[in-house]
Amino acid sequence: MGGDIVSEETTGYDASHIQVLEGWKVVRKRPGMYIGSSGERGLHNMVFEVADRAVNELLAGRAGSVEVTLTPDGGVRVTDDGPGIPIGEAGGTGGPGLEALLTRMQAAAGPGGRHDVTLGFCGVGPFVVNALSRRMTAEVRREDIRWVQEYARGVAVTELSEAGTATGSGTTIAFWPDTDIFEIAEFSFDALAERFRELAFLNRALDISLIDRRQPGESRSARFRFPGGARDFVAFLDTETAAPVLTGTIAFELEDPRMAGTVEVAFRWCGSHEERLRSFANSRPTIGGTHELGFRDGVVAAVNAYAREWLLLTETDPGLDADRVGEGLTAVVSVKLDHPEFEGSAHGVLGNPPVRTCVGQAVQERLGTWLEEHPEQASALVGRIQAPASTERSRPPAPVPGNGTCKT
Repeated sequence: MGGDIVSEETTGYDASHIQVLEGWKVVRKRPGMYIGSSGERGLHNMVFEVADRAVNELLAGRAGSVEVTLTPDGGVRVTDDGPGIPIGEAGGTGGPGLEALLTRMQAAAGPGGRHDVTLGFCGVGPFVVNALSRRMTAEVRREDIRWVQEYARGVAVTELSEAGTATGSGTTIAFWPDTDIFEIAEFSFDALAERFRELAFLNRALDISLIDRRQPGESRSARFRFPGGARDFVAFLDTETAAPVLTGTIAFELEDPRMAGTVEVAFRWCGSHEERLRSFANSRPTIGGTHELGFRDGVVAAVNAYAREWLLLTETDPGLDADRVGEGLTAVVSVKLDHPEFEGSAHGVLGNPPVRTCVGQAVQERLGTWLEEHPEQASALVGRIQAPASTERSRPPAPVPGNGTCKT
């Protein structure tokens, strides 16, 4: 018949050979599924998964600050001044109590809405961190009582108990990564700072401090709080290059019901040929998607419309394309949506179709207005974009609208 019949008898394989892992066991067996890897990336995601809850408490207005400390003994301590995690089941809030939060896998709800921030790999929560830590401690300051509990590799090893009176309220969770899982458990201050910094740029209300106490007498710290939002982010990105700034910063934030969310954009051109475009969806870094496409659509449309209106491009000249317009452009594009749609499990590409139109129209309108209000900078920008890189320095300046140039 063209092949042998394979049965359970010939293979010796039946249901008894299936190994079912649950809870902390499955996390320790396949850590990469939950934190990305058992290397440096996964190690940093452990910090983000614990800090996630504290950051969202702050953004919801229930806390004022978050502090992350790298301790001398290789641990990480995350402290917030919120109301404190509920001790028992959270009743009407529908959330878990302290021990449930730290010892049970929570059901994943998928990408959160515009007010939810996911810091880590996929928002799996502190239970996964507990399962991958040789030790975890929790302190809750709530209703004038201080509660403490200790865990090891995902399991509570002490009873939740009162430990005296509390000054203020809040939660402190500390953990020490298990070296059976992580060959090198060395946190990078700079890598953690980069993620916390960008979160603070994207969420003006965020106030988060990172403190490194690993070296005696050499404490290092940074506080991240940026009321200027994306405008501050663009200025920060441009500090990495020595190129002169050629234009002012165009920045705006608005809500558009067509995409059920908000868009915040800031951008300007510098005297380099490199494009620096950073995009985010619900504070997640993205590598592309409809928000990026919409931004490029809007910039190209506004520059071309201005150039043709003021005869900087003739009717027979081809339009300036996205690659040319993007030279020297530094931009931050951030959307926050009620119902984000991502392509693939890594959530790296935003897929919501209406976002492209909404972002494109908003960028085109605001850049168009800026170009009209700043004719000298606009003319110089168009001339630079038109000029090939090799001849840019020798090209005569483009005529300035209103200075002998007629508008059609």
